[in-house]
Amino acid sequence: MYDLLIQRVDVLQIANGTPTILPQHDIAITGQRIVAIAPAISPGLAHETLDGAGQLAIPGLINSHAHIAMSLFRGVAEDVPIEEWFNGFIWPLETNLTPEDVYWGALLGIAEMIEAGVTCVADHYFAADAIAQAVQESGMRALLAWTLFSGADEHDQLARARQFTEQWHGAAGDRIRVWMGPHAPYTCTPSFLRRVGQTARELGVGIHIHLAETAAQVAQSMAAHGQSPVQLARDTGLFEVPAIAAHVAHVSSDDIATLAAHGVAVAVTPKTEMKLGIGVAPVTAMRAAGVTVAIGSDGAASNNTYDVLESARLLALLEKLRNSDARVLPIGATLELATAAGARALRWDDIGGLQVGARADLALVQCATAHTQPLHDPAAALLYSSQPADVSTVIIDGRIVMRDRVLLTIDKPRVLREVAARIERLTQRQTTQRMAVYPELAAGE
Repeated sequence: MYDLLIQRVDVLQIANGTPTILPQHDIAITGQRIVAIAPAISPGLAHETLDGAGQLAIPGLINSHAHIAMSLFRGVAEDVPIEEWFNGFIWPLETNLTPEDVYWGALLGIAEMIEAGVTCVADHYFAADAIAQAVQESGMRALLAWTLFSGADEHDQLARARQFTEQWHGAAGDRIRVWMGPHAPYTCTPSFLRRVGQTARELGVGIHIHLAETAAQVAQSMAAHGQSPVQLARDTGLFEVPAIAAHVAHVSSDDIATLAAHGVAVAVTPKTEMKLGIGVAPVTAMRAAGVTVAIGSDGAASNNTYDVLESARLLALLEKLRNSDARVLPIGATLELATAAGARALRWDDIGGLQVGARADLALVQCATAHTQPLHDPAAALLYSSQPADVSTVIIDGRIVMRDRVLLTIDKPRVLREVAARIERLTQRQTTQRMAVYPELAAGE
């Protein structure tokens, strides 16, 4: 007997950047895995059935770089340059956070992601144990990294991150995995980066880090260390384990070759990068060099949403414009960045696709909407026309977490109440405290 049978649904499969639609197929799920995809499977073989008629089954979307609890600061720092964004707003405000705040902010972000068809996220933030609790309860899949800075307490930070890794890596039936999360070369000294890299090697986990976000960061790294942020990360041992580098907007051809040679994945967050005016990674050149590129949202304080498809379409449009070539990043390749490439970036082998044997992470998307009809090309409609509200049902690890737009694992009204009750306190800007100092402003103080 199957645990769940989805009937009469169109199935999106993507192989080597080419999308294929299997029309009117059934998907059978047993436990946490897809066990059959066929034109017709007897409903008598299933404990539960879902009618997928008029819908497109897609692989669960993968958000390869986020700060989900930053949903708490959505809209607080608009139309400001990055140094003011950090030093004037975000890092002072984050000193107000308690672990309980982070928990509710994470649940808000997870609710939004599920409603948009996202089934897995690589998150990088503080109080990661509170985020892990939210992930466990919600049914989300996540790769978590506790953000680390250099400073007087860096030894304690590293010990806490080690303890968190040992406690949560592989938890919730392997829905939660943990990597180490040094923030960036401009907030971590080379000696601290070496210690973090050594800890990751000892624990057998990877590294999730911000790299080369701005031209100024690269110039500062060259002045201070005689090498780019990418080369510094390599030489401090961060690439000796699996690694995700977020943003990577300003890189040389040598940097790209280094990323490719060491198998470092790049998580591009185009909406944040365009909004802050800092530049977007040269995705076409990276992919041509063999770098795995995946899509991330970054935090809602800079992106405003956790809509991965929105970020994917923005990236496709940007690359077409930047290369003056409409053929760059075609539909299938772009959707792959948000699915299978995300799985490769996170080194999560059995997610990111709808195939027999894969983990049952998928979403059903309504296609009978005014903004998607007529449906000449379901993959094109998904990328360029769909909206988060079109996602009707989401399944993670074989469990239905949203059915007919109703969240089943998260008490959304309570989450909204809890968040609203915290906003006045959380948005009191501190004048003497910051989580860290953005170096461009610090240099002029």
